[in-house]
Parts: sequence; structure tokens; C-alpha cells
Amino acid sequence: MTDKLALRARLRAARDGFARDAAIAVPDDFAARLARRPVVASYIPIGSEADPAPFVAAARAAGCTIALPHVTTRAAPFRFLAWDEAITLGGGPFGLRQPDATAAEIRPDIILTPLLGFDLRGNRLGQGAGHYDRAFAAHPAAWRIGIAWSVQQVDTLFPDPWDVPLHAIATESDWIVP
Repeated sequence: MTDKLALRARLRAARDGFARDAAIAVPDDFAARLARRPVVASYIPIGSEADPAPFVAAARAAGCTIALPHVTTRAAPFRFLAWDEAITLGGGPFGLRQPDATAAEIRPDIILTPLLGFDLRGNRLGQGAGHYDRAFAAHPAAWRIGIAWSVQQVDTLFPDPWDVPLHAIATESDWIVP
């Protein structure tokens, strides 16, 4: 299926219908990287998106700095802003929960990204606005990890020229390194 709109609708329905009664475990590969105290960019899940909270908890316990995306419009690139659990998040476009625009902008070493779909080669399908594509291009050295449910895996995705593959994907049942 190459029609991205139809594929997105199918994968949203699969994700929405998936019983999410287990957290996604933090793999040893991720935990090992935390010793250097990298800046970890995460996200607050919307709806049925897989929750990266165990990864954020592990990063906080290791003394890492956490960042969240701050979105202004569909067309504008987002910035990664520092976030501490004590800071109340505000509402942003598309139902996002995000830090205030005045929070410090920081460069991530690891980027956790929500997915609509993925394949075993590390290709990802997002919401379609290109926010993460632009973030990956702006931070090419960052380790890119997709967080998803296993039902979001497809046999093959056909990336566009601007799509940047993931280094790893975490699901409730697997740690996938393409």
C-alpha cells in the first residue's frame, strides 16, 4: 500500500484498537548511552501514541536533561526546549502538551519520536507535517529512536527523499535495530 493517506488511516485505526496494557521496556542499548548524560528529546503522547515515559524516567534517573518539542504551526520547524517535571506544560497546536516558548532551547543527543508506522529497515511514517523530518535534518548526529506498538509495523515503507531513517525502534515486544 503506497497511498500514505490510506496507510496513515489504517495504522491509526490499528494503533487506536491495540490493547496497551504493558509499558515498553527500556532496552540495555538505551540505558548504556545514558552514562554520558545526553540530552534526551522526548514527547508527551497524544491519544493512542506509545508512551516514552519509561525512557524518560531512565534518563532522569541517570541525570540526563530532558527536552520536549515546541510547535508553533504546521509549517514551522519545532524547537526542542528544556523540560523538568516540575514545569507545567501548556497546550500547543494539534493537542500537544509542550513547554512554554520561553524555556531554553537545547540540542538533543537522542530523539525519541512517536510513530504511525515503521518497517524493519528503520523507515518511519509520521503524521505527515514533516516536523520530525526537519528535526532529524537539523540534528543529524542525534540517535533517532522510534517508539511504537508492534501493530504499527508494516512490511515495507517507501521513504521520500527527505525521510531520515531511525537508528532503532522500541515496541512492547521488540527492540529493533535496522
